[in-house]
Amino acid sequence: MFAMDFPVDGSREKAVEGRRAAEAERKARIFSTRSRVMGVDLSTLDQQVEERQLQRDAERQREKAFGHLRSSQDRAQLEQDREEQENLSAINSDLAQYWATHQRVEDSRDADLICYQQGASKFTIPEDELGPSSMQVFLGEDAEASQRRREQIVTTERELQAQKEDAETRRTKERRIEDLVMKTLVHQDLRAVELEAQEEECRRAVRMALSNYNHALAAERTETLREQHRKDEGQSLAEMGHMVTSDILTECPEAAERGQGRVLTDRWRGMTPQQLSAIYREREEQRLRRQRAREAAWDLEQMSLARRGEEVERKERELQRDRKIELDQYNMRLAREQQAHQEYLDKKLYTNKPSGDYFNQFNTTSR
Repeated sequence: MFAMDFPVDGSREKAVEGRRAAEAERKARIFSTRSRVMGVDLSTLDQQVEERQLQRDAERQREKAFGHLRSSQDRAQLEQDREEQENLSAINSDLAQYWATHQRVEDSRDADLICYQQGASKFTIPEDELGPSSMQVFLGEDAEASQRRREQIVTTERELQAQKEDAETRRTKERRIEDLVMKTLVHQDLRAVELEAQEEECRRAVRMALSNYNHALAAERTETLREQHRKDEGQSLAEMGHMVTSDILTECPEAAERGQGRVLTDRWRGMTPQQLSAIYREREEQRLRRQRAREAAWDLEQMSLARRGEEVERKERELQRDRKIELDQYNMRLAREQQAHQEYLDKKLYTNKPSGDYFNQFNTTSR
């Protein structure tokens, strides 16, 4: 066999080294305490911000391109409209020129009739260009034309005179009607002024009568009020004199005892000091009796409450003692069950305890 030196292919080793480097970078990023606790991937966030900025720039460029396209399309549309208007104006101008050159009125088949209606002087043909067949009036024809024209003139003048007379008659009638209307309006205005003056005179008379009536009423009311004031003043003076001289203001205690066994309330001026002292003594005795009754009732209530409190405390102590006994028994049962369960775990279930190598095999890679 011949020994040959083949070039060593290092692509596989490079791929393996690249994967190892990526794995190391991934592990450093995943197992980094700062990134894991804070939960922030700055590189990813920066990349997202950059992508968002690029997207906004692309959208802005696209909007700008759309704006330029719209502007160019608007300019093209305006240019097209202007060209269409110019073409339409040129077509109309050419059409008018064609009509004026090739479709004149005097070149039509009805030119002789149209020219006769519009006036023959405009389309008069020179006599040297006319032949025998172009003659319109012959000698001896329409011999009474002058007489007919004179009669037409006379008839026209007569009709004009009749029209003038009719117009004058109509104007005269209109003037008469206007004069009659003006006279009627003047008469109506004078009648309205007269009626208004009469109404004003009537209103003035009514106002004067009403004013006199109001003055009379005011004078009568003033006199009535004055008489009522004098009457009220006399009654007030009489009442004041009676009050001054009566037993109400003199405070005579004997006046209330004139009721034959009963007290006259409208003349009673209060009790005497002896009566007041007797009432005060009776009230004080009632207060003392009521206070002694309240104190005795309070003492009985306190004794009853004390007995009920002692009974409640005794029952509460017995209940606590029973609860404590039940709780101790329950705790002892739980302790025995827990000790039995712990012995089962230690002696039967967890017989093969893991060593440190078992825990060291975790969190060694990022996958």
